[in-house]
Amino acid sequence: MSCSAAIGPPQWLAKPDFQAVIDALVAAGHRVVGPRVTAGAIVLGDVASVADLPAGWLDDQDGGSYRLRRDEAAGCFDHVVGPHALKNFLFPAREPVATFTRNGAGWREQPLVPDPAPLAVLGVRGCDLAALAIQDAVFLRADVADSTYRGRRAGLFIVAVNCRRAAATCFCHSMQCGPAAGPGFDLAVTEIDDRFAIESGTAKGAALLAAVATRATLTPCTPADTAAVRDVPQALGRWMHSRQAMPGAAAPRSLDTTDIRDLLFGNLEHPHWAAIADRCLACGNCTLVCPTCFCHSVEDVPDLSGDRATLERRWASCFTLDHAHMHGGGPRPTTASRYRQWLTHKLAGWIDQFGTSGCTGCGRCITWCPVGIDLTAEVAAIRAADARP
Repeated sequence: MSCSAAIGPPQWLAKPDFQAVIDALVAAGHRVVGPRVTAGAIVLGDVASVADLPAGWLDDQDGGSYRLRRDEAAGCFDHVVGPHALKNFLFPAREPVATFTRNGAGWREQPLVPDPAPLAVLGVRGCDLAALAIQDAVFLRADVADSTYRGRRAGLFIVAVNCRRAAATCFCHSMQCGPAAGPGFDLAVTEIDDRFAIESGTAKGAALLAAVATRATLTPCTPADTAAVRDVPQALGRWMHSRQAMPGAAAPRSLDTTDIRDLLFGNLEHPHWAAIADRCLACGNCTLVCPTCFCHSVEDVPDLSGDRATLERRWASCFTLDHAHMHGGGPRPTTASRYRQWLTHKLAGWIDQFGTSGCTGCGRCITWCPVGIDLTAEVAAIRAADARP
C-alpha cells in the first residue's frame, strides 16, 4: 500500500517539536491518546507530552507471546500494534445505550451523557485504518446507523504512522492493508532518524498542520527527501513479501488469500477444524483484540434500589456457547464449530456481507491467543488438504 492518501508533500518536523502537534490538538478541543508503556505492554492511553510516547521500547511478538524490551535506538513508534485498537474507543467494550428512572408508576428515559471531548489518536497503523473502514461499514450503514458511534467517529482525528518495523505476527501485506498508512488519516508521520516527516490527508489535517506551523518549524521535504520518506514503508513491505528473517527480527507471517472464500465455505467439514479445537480454549481473546469484530449484546442492568435501570451494550464473542442461542439451545455446541464460525465469518462470510475481508493482518489474534493458534497456519493447513471435489 502506498502513501497516496496524502494531499500535500511531507514536511520535516524535529522530534521534540512533535509536542506542537499534541498542543495544537489540545487547543482544538481534543482528548489526545496514543501509545504508552503500561503494565508491561504498549497500550493506548492519554498523552500530554512527547515524553509519554514509548521511545526506547520495542515489542517482540509471536504466537501466544508478547514481551517488551529496551532498545535505546528505538523511535517513538517503532513498536508494533498492541492489544488496543480504535475499536476500544469508538465502540467501547461496555457502555450504556439508554438509562431509565422510575417516574411514579412508570419510567422516564434520561438523556445519555455525551463524551466530554472529541478524540485524537496518535500512532494509528495502516492495518487499523483499514479496520476502521470495516467498522464504519458495520456501524454507519444508512438504514441502521449507530448514533453513538457516528458521533464519536465524526469528531475523530487520526495521526497515522507509516511502519518501519514489523512483528513476526504481522501479515498486513497479505491483506493489502499496510505497512504504509492508507486512506483515512488526517495526518501521517514517518519517523526517520531524529525527525518526523509529517503530511496531511484531509482538510482537517491541513488546518491542524497550519496551526502546528505557528508553534514549531516545518521544513518542506525535497523531492529526494520525499522519495526517501515513501521508501520507508515500501522497504518494509518488500521485506515482508520476501518472508526473509532479518537480524533481530523473525520473518513475518503471510496469508494466501487466493479463492479464500470458496476454500473455507467448501471445507466446512474438514478434519482440521477438530485439530484446532484440540488446542483452542474458546476463551474469546481473539475476538476481544480483533479491531473489526463487532458482535455485542444488550442487557438490562437495574440498580439495587429498583428506581434506575440501564440498557448496557457489551462486547460479545461467537466463542461463547450461548452466543447464537436458538430454541432448543445453541447451534454451535462444540469448540470446533465455534472456531470455524469465527474464522469463516472473518475471512469468507464478511466478503458476502460487506464486500471485503474482515481481517486486516494486524496479527493481534495470534499474539494474544494463550495457546498461540495462528489463523495463517490454519488456513494453510486447510488449503494443503483441500477436500473440495
